[in-house]
Amino acid sequence: MLVPTNQFKARLSDPRVQYGIWVGLADPYAAEISAGAGFDWMVIDGEHSPNDLRTTLLQLQAAASYPVSPIVRPPIGDPVLIKQYLDIGIQTVLIPMVETAEQATDMVRATRYPPHGIRGVASARASRWGRVENYWGDVHDQMCVIVQVETLAGVENLDAIAAVDGVDGVFIGPSDLGAALGHLGQPDHAEVRHAVSDSIRGVRAAGKAAGVLSTNPAVVREYIAAGATFAAIAVDTNLLANATSAIVADFRTDEGGQPASGR
Repeated sequence: MLVPTNQFKARLSDPRVQYGIWVGLADPYAAEISAGAGFDWMVIDGEHSPNDLRTTLLQLQAAASYPVSPIVRPPIGDPVLIKQYLDIGIQTVLIPMVETAEQATDMVRATRYPPHGIRGVASARASRWGRVENYWGDVHDQMCVIVQVETLAGVENLDAIAAVDGVDGVFIGPSDLGAALGHLGQPDHAEVRHAVSDSIRGVRAAGKAAGVLSTNPAVVREYIAAGATFAAIAVDTNLLANATSAIVADFRTDEGGQPASGR
């Protein structure tokens, strides 16, 4: 048994854009539905969703038989949390709110065993409890670190962050960056889109992969034109919220097509 190939990392250098989905329903049944939809990757979100280590593990197991690459976003860039996620088998981490090259370096070190880093050594699910041949020698090649830049400080230090050895890609967060620019709740505002596109171009100029999230197809295409190499194009909670609202609205209209009140 060998260390599994990190297909998401392997495809980062491909010209084809990798499309993904944000998974926040914190349920293995829902995660399995998303895993089978044809996305290249899925983020199990622990920052803004009620996911913990155990719910993440259950979703990893539910999605394991599908050709989708799981990524975990922890609630914070904490080496202890990262260690736990890696031990249950995660090969790609998306670290939120990275603002300096020093932070990015620390996050890379959290995914590496000594002497290259500080990851604690244990025989866990990632090594199939010691059954993976040469796990300790091969695991670093399959580790993928994506850092999320979503503040003005992060954008200011973007070149230095992207230049950190071991950072495989930089994900630009439009919502938080938009808030920092004075456009809270308006991630598709023109100024935000301009800042995101500029940041994507900066990441690509540094020779690293660039990622982003938008559920607006026109905006996604704008970011791809700027150089985005992996893009989240759906959020499972939004899909469910929008679909349920739409079907109720459809049945609450009168014959004239106007919303029907009192029914």
